[in-house]
Amino acid sequence: MKHILLVCCLICNGYFLSLAQETIDYGYPVHYISLHTEGKDMKMAYMDVGAQSPNGQAILLLHGKNFSGFYWHNVISFLNEAGYRVIVPDQVGWGKSDKPDIHYSFPLLAYHTKQLLDFLKLNRVIVLGHSMGGMLATRFVLMYPKMAEKMILENPIGLEDYKTFVPYTPTDTLYKKELAATYQSYHKYQESYYPEWKPAYEPLVAVQAAALNEPGFKYTAWANALTYQMIYEQPVCYEFSHIKIPVLLVIGQADRTIVGKDKLGEMQKQQHGRYVELGKQTAKVIPGSKLVPLAGVGHIPHIQSPDAFKKAVLDFLK
Repeated sequence: MKHILLVCCLICNGYFLSLAQETIDYGYPVHYISLHTEGKDMKMAYMDVGAQSPNGQAILLLHGKNFSGFYWHNVISFLNEAGYRVIVPDQVGWGKSDKPDIHYSFPLLAYHTKQLLDFLKLNRVIVLGHSMGGMLATRFVLMYPKMAEKMILENPIGLEDYKTFVPYTPTDTLYKKELAATYQSYHKYQESYYPEWKPAYEPLVAVQAAALNEPGFKYTAWANALTYQMIYEQPVCYEFSHIKIPVLLVIGQADRTIVGKDKLGEMQKQQHGRYVELGKQTAKVIPGSKLVPLAGVGHIPHIQSPDAFKKAVLDFLK
């Protein structure tokens, strides 16, 4: 009965917090901070994991679009062992956080992230962003340069401006596609992240699909559609040259991710999403950045090749 009342309350306020997501074990305690945006109250989930032998530094981990804090477990572990305090938010619209009907933007998500850091009394962090989290990390660093000590970009999307070659899709059409999602469709998309699929990757699909059978899935689907448009409409690739802190680019060389790839012809698919070239181009644009290419690795190095990713990150931090 308690759960029924909770669902009704959240739906009446125009958003939905997935109860299925609430049951997922992230491996570390999950906390919540209250936020207020566009006249709506909402909660943002986060993990704050301290090291047994702290070195006085904190690292902020920013997840990709089809993910949440769940998939950072092994990264949190090795960073803790190295002495780092690790902060891992589920951005509003994802995972265990609320999924309100608001105007999603990278500046807003960066602002929410700063509110979290202010709440935790952290005024300086190292920022690590994967996939969409790389776009958010870039926006955060540009908006709050004094808060960012270093930045690590792990196969970030947004190294090219998708709206210059991917046809526009109305949000209503995107929403219908999200509503039609199935476990199988999520699985097929995540298969594209790796050169070879392995059973060990299955939990990431299960976590993404957890809300499919929830009574409020339409709110999650709407948030998914709105955040696709955010990525499509709000490129960061034109501003990389303004970054003034040390940056590490960890780029899986087998990655061919393109946001909106299903809307392209075969020739266009061959021309874009070429991370071998995109990584080099981006490294040239960001002053003093370091590029670590990982041969044979796809879109998620910290999952597919954790040891190589760990070495690249810790070598950079040292």
